[in-house]
Amino acid sequence: MNMKKMSVNRLVRCAVIAAVYVVVCLALAPFSYGAVQVRVAEALCLLPVFGAEYIIGVTLGCLLANLLGSTVIDVVFGTLATLLACLVTYKLRDIRIKGLAIPASLPPVVFNMLIVGAFEITFFFSDTAPTLALACFNAVAVAIGELISCTVLGVALVKLIESNESLKKIFTEE
Repeated sequence: MNMKKMSVNRLVRCAVIAAVYVVVCLALAPFSYGAVQVRVAEALCLLPVFGAEYIIGVTLGCLLANLLGSTVIDVVFGTLATLLACLVTYKLRDIRIKGLAIPASLPPVVFNMLIVGAFEITFFFSDTAPTLALACFNAVAVAIGELISCTVLGVALVKLIESNESLKKIFTEE
């Protein structure tokens, strides 16, 4: 996306989404951080379905939320997982299963499962030596939280926006 061509509306949406991500994470902090989590703000990872500017907004929100509530390691790896997830979600934006953005909900699950669960938690936050079994366990734990956040809440959010003309206008208007 060419930043010079980004409209004021898109820039504002980007900033608002970043702020909403941070506020939701911090307000629900016990659920937003840790090895077992349901980070409700991750539902926003589906917003790139509506425009590339949401890639920046969600990634920035994740970066700031991790800076404020997590560790430097999570700032790097958690934010990387969110950025990659949003990029692929954007590529899958037009694919639907029975009218639902289910394919777009899977990149956040996969990237967080692998980067945060199997790698970050296993190698940096485990009390025992890393093993394949531990990496698989952590990956599954993170995937379950992401499925709830993205495939349940995120898909519902996209459906709500798509089915409401007023919301659709807010989220997509130039």
